Amino acid sequence: MSVEQKSAQTLNFQAEVKQLLHLMIHSLYSNREIFLRELVSNASDACDKLRFEALENAALYGGDSELKIRVGFDKGTRTLTIADNGIGMSRDEVVTNLGTIAKSGTKEFFGKLTGDQKKDAHLIGQFGVGFYSAFIVADKVTVRTRRAGLGADEAVLWECAMTGETAGEYTITPVDKAERGTEITLHLREDQDDLLSGWKLRSIIRKYSDHILQPIVMKKEEWNDEQKDQVVTDEDETVNKANALWARAKSDISDEEYTEFYKHVGHDYEEPLAWTHSRVEGRHEYTQLLYVPAHAPFDLWDRNARHGVKLYVRRVFIMDDAEKLMPLYLRFVRGVVDSSDLPLNVSREILQESKDIDTLRAGCTKKVLGLLEDLAENQKDKYTTFWKEFGKVLKEGIGEDQANKAKIAGLLRFASTQLDTAEESVSLADYIGRMKEGQDKIYFVTADTFNAAKNSPHLEIFRKKGIEVLLLSDRVDEWVVGHLTEFDGKPLVSVAKGGLDLGSLEDEAEKAAVEKETGELKDLLDKMKDSLGDKVKEVRVTHRLTDSPACLVADEHDMGMNLARLMKAAGQDVPLSKPILEINPTHPVVLRLKYESAQFEDWAAVLFDQALLAEGGTLDDPASFVKRINQLMLAMNAG
Repeated sequence: MSVEQKSAQTLNFQAEVKQLLHLMIHSLYSNREIFLRELVSNASDACDKLRFEALENAALYGGDSELKIRVGFDKGTRTLTIADNGIGMSRDEVVTNLGTIAKSGTKEFFGKLTGDQKKDAHLIGQFGVGFYSAFIVADKVTVRTRRAGLGADEAVLWECAMTGETAGEYTITPVDKAERGTEITLHLREDQDDLLSGWKLRSIIRKYSDHILQPIVMKKEEWNDEQKDQVVTDEDETVNKANALWARAKSDISDEEYTEFYKHVGHDYEEPLAWTHSRVEGRHEYTQLLYVPAHAPFDLWDRNARHGVKLYVRRVFIMDDAEKLMPLYLRFVRGVVDSSDLPLNVSREILQESKDIDTLRAGCTKKVLGLLEDLAENQKDKYTTFWKEFGKVLKEGIGEDQANKAKIAGLLRFASTQLDTAEESVSLADYIGRMKEGQDKIYFVTADTFNAAKNSPHLEIFRKKGIEVLLLSDRVDEWVVGHLTEFDGKPLVSVAKGGLDLGSLEDEAEKAAVEKETGELKDLLDKMKDSLGDKVKEVRVTHRLTDSPACLVADEHDMGMNLARLMKAAGQDVPLSKPILEINPTHPVVLRLKYESAQFEDWAAVLFDQALLAEGGTLDDPASFVKRINQLMLAMNAG
């Protein structure tokens, strides 16, 4: 230990922590009891982590393998203490865990705060309150901790008061501590005396922490006739049930118990949206209790973020984030899986190769997708909430999980021309149910934004004929349609790729008209192709336009133009492919071009550039486009 570490050191909270503490103390005060739930939950995690590390190094127990959490109070000093004999913390871990918010999404979190206490309370709950909730009821907090495996003289005392000029500063001092583990002492605020009561503390523990696996012990209290008060004795009693909630029969567990367990396992302030609890028996035996949260965490889009499902083996905690138990597109799921088959000394490396884990993963995935199907069918409001929070993540599964692709496809929701709003509420089954007689394809258009999709010129003939088109504007939608080529036997077809084939929805007279106009305009088409040169693969007559003079389409087997733009923006190489320019033979601008000679090249270039802009593309040379438009307007005025 260095000289610097031997002496006390004063440090400052990360700026975000100060802001969070201030908001939390004021916004969450109405539900102040959660501080005890959070601190007991952290103590339980510390015990779980010791049990896991001790699987490989039993010496960490140091002769004390009976893990427990102790809660006590002292009316004289007005203090409340939560202690555990779990893993404990080293000095560096104290700085990391108590001085900073080690969580991605911090910036977005503070960006969303409104100043409205009620709304902010929900946000803070999503962010996770943890240790800092102590300051809801305490104006000074003291933490004494020693990590398992370190000497008694390597313990640390962390102290912080949230009053006076030093608010937001904390000190770290090396101390001696005979036992491993962490002891948190809360010096209560003036108005918190009701917490200095054994009855009150027991009721909070039973309300929020009854499911905690380790025993939560308190000193027994007995009535003293002389003092006319409850007196604390030296005898311990266990306050909680201290058994695995998931191991109990479903009929014995109330919704409140399920909800409180979720808040513990999901480190969430709010109630879950839904859950599934089942025991699987047979060749593989395991129990799963899995939850779908009501709100997305701030680091949902960090695919490397550590979350999720805790793995137990015969009720012994093994690891916190068994990512192999849940595919990435279900990374929002929280809960526990308890296996009867895996060895107790299982490691992450063993999990990578384990066939048993593959079976657990398949079973968990199937259960969650079944739960979502049930919500979609029977609790539509809840499914709407789910889709708004997690829909984009679920879409990733279309390309990642071939075995469940059909199930996931059935759960997808899209915007469409049926409502013409950005609300994603149309399922593929809904779409098929509304198909026009003779329609055999599911039509879609992709674009950068909803408005670009909604106003795409490619939709003109579809709107005229009343054919529904899915409007896809999420970045992940290109990934979806790249992997989902059909649903329920109906192919998914882009309205902006290849020649337009409406099958029996198109009458013979329309087909004949296009052929006739193609013949009549052959010279114009050739002339435009020569004028535009390498910009286009082909110029042809179309019947997909009713109002616009021209549009760009990708050839049947070329990459769609929106996907090409997305890949280019992501810095990826894009295969070189030229678009096809399709012109509307009845539009006045096209008819004018038939007889234009002096400014033909300008008109052709403007038509192409307009079509590119309508497609959502960007011009190589915007200045030249503006110059041409001005020249053509001047020429028309002069005419």
